[in-house]
Order: sequence, then structure tokens, then C-alpha cells
Amino acid sequence: MFENAGSRLKAWLVAGIGTAAALALAGVLGAFGARHEPMQLLAPTGRIETGQWLLRPLRAYTAEGENLYGAPLKPGARALVFEVEMTNRTAKSSKDYFDVLQASQATVDPSSKPFIVLTRDSTLSPELHPGMPERMAYIWELPGGSAPPASLDLTVIRKTYKQRDNLYGLPGWFNPAPAGTLTLPVGSGPDTADIQP
Repeated sequence: MFENAGSRLKAWLVAGIGTAAALALAGVLGAFGARHEPMQLLAPTGRIETGQWLLRPLRAYTAEGENLYGAPLKPGARALVFEVEMTNRTAKSSKDYFDVLQASQATVDPSSKPFIVLTRDSTLSPELHPGMPERMAYIWELPGGSAPPASLDLTVIRKTYKQRDNLYGLPGWFNPAPAGTLTLPVGSGPDTADIQP
């Protein structure tokens, strides 16, 4: 009789401790969930700081043709283009801008990477020198037969400078995180005077 009572008491205690632990965990997770804030909406006409880069959005449009700023597009392909003025805010020339802008899945296939071109001379993925604003074009090739999007939705990624990283003890830009989202209307075609063969 006492053995049965002891077993029952033990089972209730274990169940009670398990329930209390589950409630505590749910409370902690709920508290973290409540702290999650929506991403900042960035002004499409303002300047955006990302740590390494100062960005000034210019325009977004779709265009067709093989010679769009010299980007190696397929013949007859349609492309989505985002032009932006970029200023390198660091002390060294850099081309660490491949992930500073991420197009939304609704706009382009997330597995497709853009061609990034210096518009003034059609140099593909150049190093940008410190303190010199340069006009760049991010060019995504759109799938054949797809309708051009009405808007371009981008997530802007920022990084933090650390004098020493935890792995190698060297300085650099680390911890990429979203700075906010940017939405621009998509026009049709570039100014032909801007395009360099």
C-alpha cells in the first residue's frame, strides 16, 4: 500500500516538475517572440548606411538585350536592374558588396545571383575605392516568359566592424544582419545614353 502511494507521489512530482519546466520554457520563448520587431522600412530616396557602404538608391527597371552594361545575359533575356550609388566607407578598396542587397523571393529566384556592374565603364564586379561614390547596377536575369514585377523589394544587409574577430584575431566586417527593407517601383527600360557597350 505504501509502495503504491510512494510510486504515485513520485509520478506526480515528476509530472509537476516537467509541467513547470515546460511552462517556464514557453514563457521564455514567448518573451523572446514578443521582443521580435518588424524590419525598418528604408526610404527609397534617402541614404542608407550599412557599415562598409553608404548607399543611395537611384532607380529600378526591366530591360531586354545582351549588352545591358556588358552583363553576360542570354540572347533576348529580360533583366531586372537596380541602380544605386555606392560609397566605400572603409580605408581599403573593396568589392565586399555581393550580399549587401538581397532581392525578395517574390521578385527573383533567390538562387540566382545578380551581375554587379560599374555603370560608367561596364566593369563587372570591380573593387570600389574609399570615399569615391560610384554608380553600380545590380542585374538579375528573369526567367523566360515571366511577367516583369511591379516593384523591387530588397533587404539591405549591414555588417559590424570588429578590431579582432573571435576565430583569427584579425580585423574585419562581421555579423551580417538586416538593416531594413527597401521597395522601389519598377520602370521600363534604361536611358539609352547610360548604357555602355
